[in-house]
Amino acid sequence: MQISLGPLLYFWSKDRIFDFYRQVAESNIPVVYLGEAVCTRRRELKFKDYLELATMLKEAGKEVYLSTLALLETPSEYTELKRQIETCGFKIEANDMAAVYVAKENNIPFVCGPSINNYNSSSLCKMQSWGMERFVMPVELSKDWLNKVIDSYEGKLPFGIEVFGYGHSPLAYSARCFTARHKGIAKDNCETVCIEYPKGLLAQTQEDEPLLRLNGIQTQAAACTDLSREIEVMRQMGVTHFRVSPTGKNTIEIAEALIAGQPIPTPANPCNGYWHGEAGFENN
Repeated sequence: MQISLGPLLYFWSKDRIFDFYRQVAESNIPVVYLGEAVCTRRRELKFKDYLELATMLKEAGKEVYLSTLALLETPSEYTELKRQIETCGFKIEANDMAAVYVAKENNIPFVCGPSINNYNSSSLCKMQSWGMERFVMPVELSKDWLNKVIDSYEGKLPFGIEVFGYGHSPLAYSARCFTARHKGIAKDNCETVCIEYPKGLLAQTQEDEPLLRLNGIQTQAAACTDLSREIEVMRQMGVTHFRVSPTGKNTIEIAEALIAGQPIPTPANPCNGYWHGEAGFENN
């Protein structure tokens, strides 16, 4: 089983992003996803910048995937998505069915991201026939669900399985920008204020308990998922990739430790419930 580095879901400055991926290039992380997967208004990096980073990572021996937006809202966004997929020269992580369609039409292998609702063997078979080489299990599904899918293929899956194993789980997307709303400004004039929150904006309950992280149009779990203790179980099940989602500089150290089979620091009150078939915020 390989450790993969998911796409950066937060809005960082261009210099910080380049510095982060230069460190990734020097690491032992074998599989890297990169690209803007959350909001088209985040323009610190142009598409050519992502291609530059992808080329650098490929030359460093990484298997690179370009991640697409999880929520397309306008025809122009689809046009840009189509152009990027058709000209990028890399495999993609499709986070929306529009990206699946474009990849299929152009015979480009793809990974289905966690925002695509693959909830049964039939949908996975269809995706595989269209060129899917791996799928990232939706974060709200469980180990038992995955076992049933694997059993339905009698243990001979024609595609890989990736599990979101570490980071703040992406739970939902909205046409509204919650970060801009918090600031009292309209989304159309948001000034990309989400750059002020490099780990998202923490939302709490009335009892001051952490509940969610608002990341522009994306809603995440407040607590960090940490399924590192389940790695051996996943390996025995047939999971091929364990995803680490970037949260900061220590992400690279965490991924390196997992690759080396070393324990990692346990985050406070990890939310691992979904994997165990329970409420997501449960600490297991």
